[in-house]
Order: sequence, then C-alpha cells, then structure tokens
Amino acid sequence: MPRLKKGLVQVYTGEGKGKTSSALGLAFRSAGHGYKSKIIQFMKGQIKYGELNSAKKFKGLIKIVQCGRKEFVDRKNPARIDIELAQKALRLAEQELRKNKIDILILDELNCALEFGLLKKKQVLDLIQQKPKNMELVLTGRYAPEWLMEIADLVSEIRCIKHYWEKGVKARKGIEF
Repeated sequence: MPRLKKGLVQVYTGEGKGKTSSALGLAFRSAGHGYKSKIIQFMKGQIKYGELNSAKKFKGLIKIVQCGRKEFVDRKNPARIDIELAQKALRLAEQELRKNKIDILILDELNCALEFGLLKKKQVLDLIQQKPKNMELVLTGRYAPEWLMEIADLVSEIRCIKHYWEKGVKARKGIEF
C-alpha cells in the first residue's frame, strides 16, 4: 500500500459553495493512486449525502463518518448534544492520527465547529501537533480563524459571487446533497 512521503495541513474556507466538494475531490483523486482517506464530518448527520454512497464504491479507500444531527446547530446557544458530537468527532480524529494507517484525514466543517464553540482552539492546535509526518490533514468550513490559516501549509478561500439560493432554489439531490 503506498504512503505519502510528506503530509501537509490544508484549510478550505470561505463563504462560497464547494469546500467539502474540494476535499472530497482530493480523497477521490488520491484513491485513484491507492491512498486511503478518512473523512470525519462535524455538524453533519442523518442526511443521505451522495458522497456517502460514492465512498462505498472505493472499496475501503475512502471512509466517511458523520458526527452531527440533521438539525442546524444554534450558533449562539449550541445544544449539549451538538457539543458532545463534535467532541466525539475530535476523539475519532485523534485516534486516526495515533493509528497512522491512512494517508489523508479530512475534518469536514471543523472550522464551523470552532466558530460555534463546539471545539476549543487548544484542542485543534493539539490535534494538528499530533499529525504524523506522512499524513495529509484537511480542515474545511467557513470561519477559519486567522491563527489556523497562519499555521496551515495551504489555505484556499472559496468566495461566493452569486448563488441560486438567493433566487429561492432549494438544495437539490445530487448537487447539494
């Protein structure tokens, strides 16, 4: 099984659509070369996103774990269950770093979990310090804090210039989920 020689830290952030899709694209590309990826989704759960079905077709090279509820998290007053689920996702990420059996670890919506107070800065800094040298770590979501962007090796900001939701178009199966 191939292993990365050098893993870096990537951040995908911004108000635009496509941060999760970009991270998933990286996982699918790397699977084509035999690399293993794990995607842990913070604040997402119980929605049948198309990527869950797609990942199964990659025969163990891509695994997605959801740690969230179907409902949106109350940014000003998150429910206890939302904090617990984010902490569970963080523990799963720490386990993956310790095991060091995958090549890419994607922590989807981690930036939002930070912004909403579900995670603490120290927890994320500790997590990044645990990253093995041969593992790529990708952190997605709006609201990436300045300190995180400073320590990352790559930061991509996805800007929204125009969005069809502004015209009342609802989320569509196969496009948004």
